[in-house]
Amino acid sequence: MDDERPSGTRERILAAAAEIIKEGGVTARLSVRAVAARAGVSTGSLRHHFPTQQILRDEVMRRIYDWIAPAHSIHDTSIPVRDRLVESLREILAAVGSAEQARAAMGELTRTFITGEQSAQVREAYLTIDRDTRHRVEKWLALLAEEEGLPLEGIPGRASLLCTVLSGLGLERALPAEDSLAQRETETLYRAVDAALAP
Repeated sequence: MDDERPSGTRERILAAAAEIIKEGGVTARLSVRAVAARAGVSTGSLRHHFPTQQILRDEVMRRIYDWIAPAHSIHDTSIPVRDRLVESLREILAAVGSAEQARAAMGELTRTFITGEQSAQVREAYLTIDRDTRHRVEKWLALLAEEEGLPLEGIPGRASLLCTVLSGLGLERALPAEDSLAQRETETLYRAVDAALAP
């Protein structure tokens, strides 16, 4: 973070929590006292804005995700619905990177969430990321369903399908490949989107 402190108590709290996550990684513990001290606010003030640590972590991670994968395409009505959803999913996948960057990201994911100690903190961090991704995809599906008159029922299951496909594609980006994955990845995303948008 830069030297300029954000104005407003809520924003200072979020900036302080983001600094702690930046320093300690996604599994960093966001204790009320540590975040309040870093933000220069009382613990009561922090609790007023964020009644639980989970609410604080969810909001910080949501903002980080918005910064990493903003999903501008989903709102561009000049693009067909199917293409908008594929492009938005690509924006999430872009955060994984490709080749060396994807291998580094998947290595870190494995060390942190699979082979590392399975503490409550690690579990909470993973579930926050998972929840935010699913919620984001559910919002996109609801927006597209409303625009196109598609049924709203089953959106959580459809979002789950798309998130599972993203996880697999992210892992595939880290693995050795015989040729370019771009074409295969595009075909897979379109198949998954077609299934998710089917009536």
